[in-house]
Amino acid sequence: MKKIFNPPSVRRPFTNYNHGILVPPGASLLVVSGQVGIGLDDRIPPDVTSQAEMCFKAIGAILDDAGMSFADVIRIGGFVTTREDMPAYIAVRDRYTLDPKPVSTLLIVSGFNRAEFLVEVEVMAAKVM
Repeated sequence: MKKIFNPPSVRRPFTNYNHGILVPPGASLLVVSGQVGIGLDDRIPPDVTSQAEMCFKAIGAILDDAGMSFADVIRIGGFVTTREDMPAYIAVRDRYTLDPKPVSTLLIVSGFNRAEFLVEVEVMAAKVM
């Protein structure tokens, strides 16, 4: 069982995440590369919400392939290109995160390898197999 850390001496998390998660010994660790909002047909939606949905759906497929689910995610790294896109990204992220909430980092970046990309998401998951 994962143990959550949100000590009273540290400001509470800004949104739906935890400050720390301890993974038990013997858990398998899955590290997922950053996923961007692009379909199998190479189409890229024009908005951050649709791209974030695609990112999380791709992550879900990778988790499933590894015998895991979003319940096993312990860390999410999100990257958006504008401050204005943060609420839309967070709304999508929160639909996919389960309790206990993973730790999370959200950064504003100047861009990705293609100008059309507005968001990228990477995760780590752990599960006692």
